[in-house]
Amino acid sequence: MKDYLKIAKKCLADEASAIMGLIPQLDGSFEGSVRLILECKGKVIVTGVGKSGHIGAKIAATLSSTGTPSFFISPLDVFHGDLGVMTPSDVVLAISNSGMTDELLRFIPYLIERKIPLIGMSGNSDSLLAKYSTYHIHVKVEEEACPLNLAPTSSTTATLAMGDALACALMEARDFRERDFARFHPGGSLGHRLLVSAQDVMRTDDLPVIHPDTTLGEALITMSAGKLGLAVVADDDERIVGIVTDGDVRRATERLQDRFVSVPVKSIMTPNPVCIDPALKLNEVLEILHKRKIHAVLVVDGSHRLVGVVDNFRCLE
Repeated sequence: MKDYLKIAKKCLADEASAIMGLIPQLDGSFEGSVRLILECKGKVIVTGVGKSGHIGAKIAATLSSTGTPSFFISPLDVFHGDLGVMTPSDVVLAISNSGMTDELLRFIPYLIERKIPLIGMSGNSDSLLAKYSTYHIHVKVEEEACPLNLAPTSSTTATLAMGDALACALMEARDFRERDFARFHPGGSLGHRLLVSAQDVMRTDDLPVIHPDTTLGEALITMSAGKLGLAVVADDDERIVGIVTDGDVRRATERLQDRFVSVPVKSIMTPNPVCIDPALKLNEVLEILHKRKIHAVLVVDGSHRLVGVVDNFRCLE
């Protein structure tokens, strides 16, 4: 019986090695390609045949979702009316492992005539694609991970990784940040956290608010009803002056023992609790919770009056 785990491990090791082998191949052509795309006033049109086409479609999707308007087009469609989508304002990224794919080479004269910049990505620096490219990104691999050294495996993995490297370089050049990413991914959990504000998820009903002179015994009843593991301490003008948590109560009980029920909360509360603006984005709230090692923050208005509470649970819903 064959050792399938051994085969899988060798495949993964071979593909990892292929990716690492790309690093020495990086040169000025990669930098030139980045600059060319940054200066592009139109779109990046990615093209390729077969497996290279599948990889190209993914690269185009990655570029589009990270701030570089891109789309994929099959070279087979180019010759049936789609040449018109290419303009001198665009940049074409053509992918071919051999660099000699006939369907790609046939429309290069059109690009030259229209003065449309071409970035070639192949494993053959002596190919016609490399020769006629404005910049050529080399993605040569020594062998495929396929046991027969035939099926595109290491070569497609390497090409995909180089496309990711191109996208990462462009993101840094554009100073593309999480907020920008969220605009392109509004439906995901990341988009949710980047677009939703504290006011959208905060709890506003039955908030556990107590006065500084409230006894700990009474505070416990309010805290239990509130089911937040805390009580907010507010003065006569409803301005927040402190917070009492389950931990505060536990420590006070250990210290005061039988006397704790009659002690006013102002003697054990944490003053100046963490308060946030209702417009603060959820990802920033999560960062505060993580850095301060707390489980909830108080949402306040301009007069420092409580309007809601956001806890870990609500951030992660």
